[in-house]
Amino acid sequence: MNLKSLIRTVPNYPKPGILFRDISTLLYNGNALKYISDIYFNRYKEKNINAVAGIEARGFIFGAIIAERLGISFVPIRKKGKLPCKVISEEYSLEYGTDTLEMDISSLNKNSNIVIIDDLIATGGTALAAGNLIKKLNANILEYSFLINLPELGGAKKLKDNNYNVHSLMEFEGE
Repeated sequence: MNLKSLIRTVPNYPKPGILFRDISTLLYNGNALKYISDIYFNRYKEKNINAVAGIEARGFIFGAIIAERLGISFVPIRKKGKLPCKVISEEYSLEYGTDTLEMDISSLNKNSNIVIIDDLIATGGTALAAGNLIKKLNANILEYSFLINLPELGGAKKLKDNNYNVHSLMEFEGE
């Protein structure tokens, strides 16, 4: 299945010069979701994974699907102020300012093996912040997995330079 053909590219969104890769059109296709679910299931079914951590918001979609298929827990990594429990936090830099991710401190056991899922890797700031949260809970990151990698923005390389395994289903250059 040609997944790239199901991704809508929106020029100049959210600001001029950006080619936004919109996965909504892929989500509208049940066969594509099943295809992606099968890919992830086959990739991780024989690994010793205890949980899938999904980064808000679209990482929740794929992370929950994968966790359910594997029969393991799903751990949401949320934006600040969204969890009604005791959390750990990690601040990270954005192009203009900072943001914060949070996790429930009771979501993982020490030495748990985790896969972190998100829809897209661009500059890697959010992904690194998510990984720092996992490490604060003394868990192991087996792999980061993304539906889309934008290699020219360097996020996957940044993760690899920090000794993380990185997987993506497709790449978009500046096309």
